[in-house]
Amino acid sequence: MKIALLTPTFHEFSGIDRLVEGQAKELSKTGHEVHVFTLAGSLKPTGIRVHVLGMPNGGFLQRIYRLLMFLDVFKVSRVGSELAGYDRVVSHLYPMTILGASAKKKNPKIEYVYYNAGVGIVSSYSYFERQYLTLFNAFNNHFVKSCDSAVSISKFLADVLKKETGVTSTVEYISVESKRFNSTVPGSRIVKKHGLGSGPVLLYVGRISPHKGVDLLLKAFTLIKKEFSNAQLVIVGKHTFSGYSKKLKSMNVSGVTFAGFVADAELPEYYAACDVYTTCSLWEGFDIPIVEAFACGKPTVAFSVGSHPEVLKKGKLVAVNDISGFADAVIELLRKKVSLKNRVSFLKV
Repeated sequence: MKIALLTPTFHEFSGIDRLVEGQAKELSKTGHEVHVFTLAGSLKPTGIRVHVLGMPNGGFLQRIYRLLMFLDVFKVSRVGSELAGYDRVVSHLYPMTILGASAKKKNPKIEYVYYNAGVGIVSSYSYFERQYLTLFNAFNNHFVKSCDSAVSISKFLADVLKKETGVTSTVEYISVESKRFNSTVPGSRIVKKHGLGSGPVLLYVGRISPHKGVDLLLKAFTLIKKEFSNAQLVIVGKHTFSGYSKKLKSMNVSGVTFAGFVADAELPEYYAACDVYTTCSLWEGFDIPIVEAFACGKPTVAFSVGSHPEVLKKGKLVAVNDISGFADAVIELLRKKVSLKNRVSFLKV
């Protein structure tokens, strides 16, 4: 079968892009001819042809282009005609749903699948950002309605999709590679690399974006340090909002390490180095790092929002924006860990 996977970007620092890469590899292994179509990307998986369609340079222009790509009628028609020659077209995120809908219109016999990772709109975004995402979501929902089938990565997203579009989707949770993410991975190299010392280590992995609530995590961390003064917080992720990143650094919270983007191959060691995985994200369609942390044997503390009640299997859920409650939950988990270490040390004596 000739299959096209459509994703707006195809970079290693995006969770969805990594998911698409994994899908491409798995489909290729099973004998399918797989092509990835993207507007911009740097990933080049072996055996997978990547079609970079292009878009304007500059963050602002790219965002406008992605919102209004349906106005680029020549590109939409050209790529739609090319995709019409495939057996299956799988669209990840708007505006690639435009191309999926175009291909379906040109050739009703192809299978057009929408892979639903959702669009999060939260109060922490600016007024203009919320308006942008509201339009983004509305356009996406319009082009999704012509799909033959849909897959959602959580029941939460399946319910939202059904409510907003009437489209019913199957739920397929994202799994992680047990060979890479497991409790036997050592974290000593990361401890040494960032000089984390012997105190408890908290970890966050993800984009540095307002909806991820990293500022709330820093506030909670200041409360945690009152109980564990030698605690360390490692923040892993690409900075995508310069103003927000400046705000975080201006908070000047001691014991915080901004590790920046970390290659996928290194991530298991970061989970291994932490005691508790922490996220104050205000919206998540799935949240892969929680699953990766669990696979490495680490508990998570998170707000009870979006898909978190489905995804979090070990740790604690806290009411959204409850900073003190979040800190208390982390402290409780750290106390249990310290108590367990003391009991083990006593038994060894």
